[in-house]
Amino acid sequence: MMRHLSELREQVEVWRGVETKARETVELLDLAEAEGDEALAADVVADIDKLAGNVEGMELALALSGEYDRRNAILAIHAGAGGTDSQDWTEMLLRMYLRWAEKRDYSTTILDMTSGEEAGIKSVTVEVTGRNASGYLRAERGVHRLVRLSPFDAAHARHTSFALVEVMPEVESASEVNLNPDDLRIDVFRASSKGGQNVQKNATAVRITHLPTGITVSCQNERSQRRNKESALKVLEARLLVRQLAEEAKEKARLKGEHVSAAWGNQIRSYVLHPYKMVKDHRTGYETSDAESVLDGELDPLLSAYQKATLGD
Repeated sequence: MMRHLSELREQVEVWRGVETKARETVELLDLAEAEGDEALAADVVADIDKLAGNVEGMELALALSGEYDRRNAILAIHAGAGGTDSQDWTEMLLRMYLRWAEKRDYSTTILDMTSGEEAGIKSVTVEVTGRNASGYLRAERGVHRLVRLSPFDAAHARHTSFALVEVMPEVESASEVNLNPDDLRIDVFRASSKGGQNVQKNATAVRITHLPTGITVSCQNERSQRRNKESALKVLEARLLVRQLAEEAKEKARLKGEHVSAAWGNQIRSYVLHPYKMVKDHRTGYETSDAESVLDGELDPLLSAYQKATLGD
């Protein structure tokens, strides 16, 4: 509660600062017009553009008002249909999200990763730590589709690859999920490197199965079995929280008489690199031809379009 109050106080101070800056900018604009000072006018225009960008970013932050939006996030990416191409696509998405997090000064920790036999990644789980990480990244949940000339095809033919992105808010209190130690089966094994070779003599990797639901999580990136167990439990709690929220949403939809499809099964976005370049979000209609920038972590315009489209949902 105290942290939430501190965050609200900080938001108020930021908006008051913007209000002061806007007032000063208007006064400078009046002065430039009165004196016909074109150099000052140019500076004021630049200040206005910067101020507008700041306000847009702050409005986006205000849109993140969900119960779990302010939390850290657990991000998981899984290769779909497409073999090696999809595994390579999964690695490209991982890089995209790591670059985006870096630009926002968020910290990231890879909790678990399974590499492909030839190239790429079969699946990866990442903890993203930073204010509103869960709120921003929830726009990424769903199936991501890539169209390109395959670097793994001798004929260099065009291939379509798919990857599933999951985003889960990090659990902050044990009371949020009902996790009975008696419901857990914990197995340990030796961590593997790219290609599956064992790289540790000791069994430090941990796999936890939640018996009532069948949910299984594993973590092997830490060199300590204890740390891997802690990370695996963190991911399991997040998955159970998402499952609980999905069941509650399903029950609400049933009471309303609505049909709700599984969100993770929807193709939310297409990334086309051949025969033309375009990234298009199918939920908002937002599209850009600068695919390279998006894949380099410039996700904010896409996230902003999603937040605006779902504001009030």
